[in-house]
Amino acid sequence: MARIAGVDLPKNKRAEIGLTYIYGIGRGTSRKILREAGIDFDTKTDQLGEDQVAAIRKIIDDSHKVEGELRTEVSMNVKRLMELGCYRGLRHRKSLPVHGQRTSTNARTRKGPRRSVVKKRKR
Repeated sequence: MARIAGVDLPKNKRAEIGLTYIYGIGRGTSRKILREAGIDFDTKTDQLGEDQVAAIRKIIDDSHKVEGELRTEVSMNVKRLMELGCYRGLRHRKSLPVHGQRTSTNARTRKGPRRSVVKKRKR
């Protein structure tokens, strides 16, 4: 099992798909990395040789921010927005959608499960 950037790549998947299990690498970046390393996209991850894994690892270390470093940068960007008090920062602070989506009926992912309001009866 190949281990790159602290992530175990899944066995029996194409290398192009297997690399996307690393945070910060999508399909396009995965293809670019494999092209640069000279590896076929259809090669299974468990068939990658040690020299091929080393080549992929070197390319990722040299030219891509992935995993912990990227997560840290993203969280620092969000914290900066919140400290500035700009509109996007306020939306992050209130756990509401940031990019202008409606909140009246949707946004359940961001707002969390519905909390029912208990109504008092009139007597």
